Amino acid sequence: MAVKISQLMGMDIYTDNAQYIGKVYDIILDLQKGEVVRLTLEPIRVSSKEEAKRVFREKTILYKSVKAVDRIVIVGEGAQKAAEQELPEPEAPAKPMPYSYRYKK
Repeated sequence: MAVKISQLMGMDIYTDNAQYIGKVYDIILDLQKGEVVRLTLEPIRVSSKEEAKRVFREKTILYKSVKAVDRIVIVGEGAQKAAEQELPEPEAPAKPMPYSYRYKK
């Protein structure tokens, strides 16, 4: 069953052992790959890079740990532990190739 991203907003998140974790506040996408990466449990309002890393570790869940989505989101037992893993550094965008020839008359 396919679910629209907008339908995920506000859904309750439970572990597969029926432990309530929170609600989906926002969704983080990887636009280059076209996939959902993380679900956030609260708004990300930070003033520094270190604070942003802390919020990502403590208040997000990796989407690959999601087991099922219907009226609620069910995640694996180790979802919060997996979210506490160190975040990879984002890749720098590829630089365009320099213009290799000049127009000659």
